[in-house]
Amino acid sequence: MPVGTQGTIKGLTTNQLEEIGCQIVLGNTYHLALRPTSELIDELGGLHKFMNWPRALLTDSGGFQMVSLLHLADITEEGVTFQSPVDGKPMLLTPEESIQIQNRIGADIIMALDDVVKTTITGPRIEEAMYRTLRWIDRCIAAHKRPSEQNLFGIVQGGLDPVLRDKCVRGLVHRNLPGYAIGGLAGGEDKDSFWRVVAQCTAALPEDKPRYVMGVGYPLDIVVCSALGADMYDCVYPTRTARFGTALIPEGVLKLKHTAMADDVRPIDPTCNCMVCKNYTRAYIHCLVTKDAMGSQLLSYHNLYYMMKLGRDLHTSIIQGCFPEFVCGFLQKMFPKGDVPEWVCNAMEVAGIDISSCCAPFSSS
Repeated sequence: MPVGTQGTIKGLTTNQLEEIGCQIVLGNTYHLALRPTSELIDELGGLHKFMNWPRALLTDSGGFQMVSLLHLADITEEGVTFQSPVDGKPMLLTPEESIQIQNRIGADIIMALDDVVKTTITGPRIEEAMYRTLRWIDRCIAAHKRPSEQNLFGIVQGGLDPVLRDKCVRGLVHRNLPGYAIGGLAGGEDKDSFWRVVAQCTAALPEDKPRYVMGVGYPLDIVVCSALGADMYDCVYPTRTARFGTALIPEGVLKLKHTAMADDVRPIDPTCNCMVCKNYTRAYIHCLVTKDAMGSQLLSYHNLYYMMKLGRDLHTSIIQGCFPEFVCGFLQKMFPKGDVPEWVCNAMEVAGIDISSCCAPFSSS
């Protein structure tokens, strides 16, 4: 899911998003509630109509922004107290208010307010956050006024502690929600811990409900998590890295700012069928990148096209029963010398995917 923080994917029109095959976009409740406000969005017919997007939308709860973007955020049983960026006054976001705001915005999938703690934190705070997340999900369910139109997903917390993650998964599954997210990852933990939490959660969550790993957007991470049973992802990475002049390609990344690109007349990726690769050279984009808005727009288009195609290819390979072959092909392009990181090899082994043909004997992370 591309992240459309303010109801827009930076630099792309909704028509272009449809063109590249995007099925669902993420909006940030916190940003939309500040501007233009959820009341105005509701008055104007909901976010779909407001941003002219006929396909699916997901909104987050706003909790993550409170903790990550704002100073002096204080989490209590009542909710998250934070400083208003408008006038500096203390404001309170409760589970009930988060759901009310999301009901007004009108996305197809809405997220429960959870107690967010970075995975790099240890100690009793992790346990407190997990139990509070379970208490808050009941408040979210009770406050949800549009359950037949909007699917409320719960978020699994518990840091890197398998016992706490297990308790949280069981608690959420018991509440029989339309879908489940794995939260609190992609925040600086080591990759070995990351994949093990994903593997544990996906194994315990229902197979017939969507499983969403929040904040994950690197292509390699998405392939690994898909092997472990996850279905949905969101991240600003493809568009943010585009604004810094970096393109996603099967071999990894291509930095268009490098002077070597100045006279390179090849497309970004000769194997890509996107509008950018069909019409523009590396040299042209190098000339624009970071200097002209068109540079980041073209790279954002290409990067999202790449991610959408990756998602479709993963999906198709699963349907057609050739997922292991797809994974091997993906890894061979990214690691032609066979230096696949050890954490990837370990994760694939647990997932039951044989990638020995594309791994050198002594891979290291």
